[in-house]
Amino acid sequence: MRPPLESADPEVGVGFFRGGARPPTALIVEYIDQYKHEFGVEPICRTLTAAGTQIAPSTYYASKARPPSKRALRDEELLVDIGRVHSANFGVYGAKKVHAQLRREGVVIARCTVERLMRGAGLRGVSRAKGPRTTISGRGPDNRPDLVERDFTATAPNQLWVADITYCRTFAGWVYAAFVIDVFSRRVVGWQLSKSLRTDLALDALEMGIWARDHAGQSVSGLTHHSDKGVQYVAIRYTERLAEAGAVASVGSTGDSYDNALAEAFNSLFKAELVRNRGPWKNIDDLEIATAEYIDWFNHRRLHGEIGMIPPVELEDTYHHNHPAPAPADAALASL
Repeated sequence: MRPPLESADPEVGVGFFRGGARPPTALIVEYIDQYKHEFGVEPICRTLTAAGTQIAPSTYYASKARPPSKRALRDEELLVDIGRVHSANFGVYGAKKVHAQLRREGVVIARCTVERLMRGAGLRGVSRAKGPRTTISGRGPDNRPDLVERDFTATAPNQLWVADITYCRTFAGWVYAAFVIDVFSRRVVGWQLSKSLRTDLALDALEMGIWARDHAGQSVSGLTHHSDKGVQYVAIRYTERLAEAGAVASVGSTGDSYDNALAEAFNSLFKAELVRNRGPWKNIDDLEIATAEYIDWFNHRRLHGEIGMIPPVELEDTYHHNHPAPAPADAALASL
């Protein structure tokens, strides 16, 4: 019986049997090790040679007898670190973020080495795909201005929040998720899940954000809150709550996804990194527990390229360290 070349690992098969440069001997030896007990070394070598990847049995045995090189030993050590970082971050990191995290930990390694070792180990990041929109426009005209005009930048926390709703499939039916995000740090300040697109869904997420900032001693007065024209965000209770908090409402004026691009981008990440990556989901309870875990990771440990490859909470902590809040007496004097 001939070794089943077509059943080889896809990552290996590309180099072995589809032309191109000859793969490294170490990779060929690893392939032979995988099948030698079933087919024998000599038959595998003959089959590989016939397929265009030449290797003699003597080369295989010489390689096995030779002590591993310093590079091979170092690769083994690095692969342990790479696998640990990849696993600790839910398997969503590609080489760029695995490399960034290792550098943060003091591991000296080139990005090309991370790419090579991840490719050899079959480790890859999660790619996101754009999903359908969930906006149901409110009835009647919406006279709130577009104060953002697609400029999703902020120079401090609590200057600009964006809010949006997405939905996810579970075995028990659709689940809707509302999120509120601080544009400065990309931190999710509030979120809520529901079985329906009730008005309180978005309001509950907003309340969480306001409470969290107040609990941390931060005011949201003067905040710009940006959303699309979804019915949940034009509801009277929602707009009244924004006014009570001293926040100013803003809505996208054009009506396409770019009006709320940053929130849409988070929805895409949420679905790619959690919903699709770790699903399927039984019901809302199942997804809600996982979402709480995901948001904690997203805020405290996930590296964000848009803010310098650090977590949102780290950026906010650095900001508040460099810009301490004025003491109550100083604040009173400043208001005079």
